[in-house]
Amino acid sequence: MEQLAGKVAVVSGASKGMGKHFVTALIEAGMKVAALARPSAQLDELAAQHGEAVLAIPCDVTDSAAVNRAIARTAERFGRIDVLVNNAAIYHPFPFGEGSDEIIRAHLDINVLGVAWLIRAAIPHLKQTQGQIVSISSESVNLPFPMLALYAATKAAVETLSAGLRDELRSDGIRVSVLRSGSVSGGSGGESWTDAEKQAFYTKIVQTGHAAMSGSPATPESMAKALVATLALPRDISVDLIEVRAAQEGLPEGARQVTAS
Repeated sequence: MEQLAGKVAVVSGASKGMGKHFVTALIEAGMKVAALARPSAQLDELAAQHGEAVLAIPCDVTDSAAVNRAIARTAERFGRIDVLVNNAAIYHPFPFGEGSDEIIRAHLDINVLGVAWLIRAAIPHLKQTQGQIVSISSESVNLPFPMLALYAATKAAVETLSAGLRDELRSDGIRVSVLRSGSVSGGSGGESWTDAEKQAFYTKIVQTGHAAMSGSPATPESMAKALVATLALPRDISVDLIEVRAAQEGLPEGARQVTAS
């Protein structure tokens, strides 16, 4: 898209799931992208796939110093930063009364503090370009899923942070948006789940009706188009919140397996 050509985006959680589709869509729109993610073969593959259009930066978003270095490196490489996409997140189902310190801290560190560190580091650069912040949220903010209550709470925190920053940064010409995502296929969040955790979670959300509420998952390519469309809007308007949910009836794959058994 002409409006985005030559601009520079930073995308966290860029190596897999929706993140890698965001990177591809932004590059196809003419942007350069700094792809932030923890070191992995997927991050290396992303860099090889897109060549000079991508700067792959191994970065743990829970480490504020690492985030500061990543943002500085992006500005040094590309000369500017126009867009920050806060996509990195963890969601791991667990009965809250049995939640370990580790899993609870991980949700807060990645989903809330990781977003805060990135926004804080990017603001000086976004002021120069009158850029835009887009944070990815979840439909579960409106109807929190059982065993993912903390995940929903962290996304609600991101939405509240975005609402406050929207007014705070408006005079600097920085637009702040939330893309609230529904169920999407091909996600990587469940890769660390045990079989027992999957069974317990999908059984529970079938019982409560949350599985049917989610619908048949949308494609990550469609969600990436929603992101690009949001960024490409004229500068005299801003999207506070765009909620993009699955349009088709159905169940997530794990829930289909539960109902079939």
